[in-house]
Amino acid sequence: MAKTGHNRAERVADQIRMEVADILMRKIRDPRVRAVTVTDVELTNDLRIARVFFTALGTEAETKDVLSGLIKASGFIRSELGRRLTLRYLPEVVFVKDVSGPRADRVLRLLNEIHEKTDGASEDGSS
Repeated sequence: MAKTGHNRAERVADQIRMEVADILMRKIRDPRVRAVTVTDVELTNDLRIARVFFTALGTEAETKDVLSGLIKASGFIRSELGRRLTLRYLPEVVFVKDVSGPRADRVLRLLNEIHEKTDGASEDGSS
């Protein structure tokens, strides 16, 4: 039975991700949140809190501006979700900057550097 709850949380999280992206694209007029991409939603097991992960192009200061725009719009977004979803309890929406993209890029760059160093060492005849 616990597995169905987990699957339900994943299904609801996926639906919230799609709906929040649609709300941001079609309903929000704030120019700060126009270039936001919703990357993921993590829902607590009790479906009370939805962490909405986002990315935005720009500098760190511009990203902070985007986050403040999202926080300002979170009440409206939650009410829109209430109209679109049929849930007994509507989760609280918390926006979190997704840092996995830049982190993954850095890891790939480091792995490539290691690979190049090992290739260079094996070409020299040393091990």
